Amino acid sequence: MPGIPSTILYETLLLPSINLERDIRVDFYLPTSVADPSSMSLLLINDGQDMEKLGFLGMLEDFYSRDAISPLLCVGIHAGTERKMEYGTAKILDYKRRGAKAQRYTDFIFKELLPYISKTYRVQEFREKSFAGFSLGGLSALDIVWNYPSQFAKVGVFSGSLWWRTRDKNAKNYNDNTDRIMQQQIRNGGFYPWLRFFFECGAADEEEDRNNNGVIDSIDDTLDLITELHAKGYQDQDIRYLQLDDGKHDVATWSRAMPVFLRWGWGRDQAASLPK
Repeated sequence: MPGIPSTILYETLLLPSINLERDIRVDFYLPTSVADPSSMSLLLINDGQDMEKLGFLGMLEDFYSRDAISPLLCVGIHAGTERKMEYGTAKILDYKRRGAKAQRYTDFIFKELLPYISKTYRVQEFREKSFAGFSLGGLSALDIVWNYPSQFAKVGVFSGSLWWRTRDKNAKNYNDNTDRIMQQQIRNGGFYPWLRFFFECGAADEEEDRNNNGVIDSIDDTLDLITELHAKGYQDQDIRYLQLDDGKHDVATWSRAMPVFLRWGWGRDQAASLPK
């Protein structure tokens, strides 16, 4: 692939999946100046098909050229045609029965993708593993991390579909407190003190405001989930919330938030400031 920076080895392949009964395109971004592979962290990213438009390769090159982040093997997992079925909450379907293949996707991650990474890159144990995603892919990443906490250290959720619910919002008996799936999972789950959370929202993510409080739903849903994390025992230092006042539900916005996420999670100085 022309123009690939020398500090990063870029590889792509189609990985056959028994669990999903299809081939999944997976892109790998490997820093080339790593003497000890076990010193690397691993970052899985849903919706890997957006990484090129996001300018992800250039971001990594910039960080590594300045030695600004610690070594990080990034893996972009491309979504398939059944994205709404594979990305969701594995234990609970939404009110339209979307997410029916989310458990299969989870099985693909643990039974096929991670073993392939370990074997191919000869890393028996990464320094830590994290997961990130955009929109519905962000919900999927959070669902997997929350339900397999011993396997992960961090999660990044960009414009996450945290509205995911068991009942139509227009239903007479719809209730935010009981019908939003991910908030309920946090409320009913345990406390895993090593986990850290990054959330990004744009003030122009959408226009919906189902409770008419003057705050769009995507921000409300994210802040309500953060409230559940606080109630569970997580402190401010465990959670980073980034709100971009002109941010939209698009790749251009996420491309501005991604460098903040990378510095927050793996920055040498651990000082992630707002993007200009």
